[in-house]
Amino acid sequence: MTKAIVFLAEGTEEMEFSIAYDVLVRGGVDVKSVYVPAAGAADAPPNGLVKASRGVQIGPDMTLTQLVQAGDVGSYDALIVPGGVGGAQTIGKDETVLKMLSDAYQGKRLVGAICAGSLAALHAKIGLKGPITSHPSVADQLSKDYEYSEDHVVVTDHLVTSRGPGTSFAFALTLLEKLEGAEVRNKVAAPMVLQHL
Repeated sequence: MTKAIVFLAEGTEEMEFSIAYDVLVRGGVDVKSVYVPAAGAADAPPNGLVKASRGVQIGPDMTLTQLVQAGDVGSYDALIVPGGVGGAQTIGKDETVLKMLSDAYQGKRLVGAICAGSLAALHAKIGLKGPITSHPSVADQLSKDYEYSEDHVVVTDHLVTSRGPGTSFAFALTLLEKLEGAEVRNKVAAPMVLQHL
């Protein structure tokens, strides 16, 4: 079974997180959410819940510490970084996560990043000089190291990037297609009335 991780931190954009998670699950992918604490914070979120950018509280499947201790991050076929400024900063500056992203990309596994989460690709030094997209608010931070695009979803090698909450379904369906093929993507899109994406 195909496996994916969607990272999660305080301030993660909930639509980008939940739509990626949900669409992949609908496509038969075994998805785990992994909590990344801010520097100096406890390994686990307070009360077991992460407060996302609009106040939605999400319970992660595991913590980053638990993922490291399990020693099987290499068995995941995709690693996904949602946006939301606060969450993207925490995830995109965590050295453990950046190494996981770099290793995944170098190992020809899929890396997905949306919105400000695309900065994690820069910090992990993956896909440099190739095409990328992000939320417009962080475009200037990416444009000197990448061929910046305003397309809703940009796919290059093993990196898929997207722009923001409004492109979350297109992003998630693209990830699903890369992992499971066009037929599965279409089967998932149809009952969600997303055939147009």
